[in-house]
Amino acid sequence: MAGKRDEAVLSQRQVELLNQIPVGHLATADNAGRPHVIPFCFACDGQSVYSALDAKPKSGNLRGLRRVRNILENPQVSVVIDHYEADWSRLWYLLVQGRAELLEPGAEQADALALLRVKYPQYREMDLESNPVIKITPERTTGWSGS
Repeated sequence: MAGKRDEAVLSQRQVELLNQIPVGHLATADNAGRPHVIPFCFACDGQSVYSALDAKPKSGNLRGLRRVRNILENPQVSVVIDHYEADWSRLWYLLVQGRAELLEPGAEQADALALLRVKYPQYREMDLESNPVIKITPERTTGWSGS
C-alpha cells in the first residue's frame, strides 16, 4: 500500500488488511449531515464489509442505535482502519467509502455472521441470527502508508 491511491473496488491487499485489523471506525451521518463515528468490529468477504448488531447492555431495540438510525436516513458511510507506531515510516491507513444497508435474517445475513464468527470467537457464543447485520458496499477506497 505504498503512497496514496484511489480504487473502485477492494484490492486483495486491502481485503487482507480489513480482515487482519480487529477494530475500525465507522462514520455515519444523519440526513442533516451530523456525523457519528464509533469503533466497530467487522469482516470482509472481498466484496462487502459486514458488522453484526449484537446485544448492547444499555440499549433495547437495535434499530434505535444511532448508527442504525443514521444508515436508514443516509446510507453513505465511511470505514477507517489504521496502524500507528513510533516509527512513522510504518504508519498506514485505509479509508473505505460506500453505501450501507441492513441485512435482515436470510442467506446473506447468515453468511455474514459466519464470516464474522471466524474473525471474532466472541460472536460464536452469541445468538445473532434474529438481528440485522450492517452491510457496506464499497464505492471508493483511499489508502496511504509511510513506506
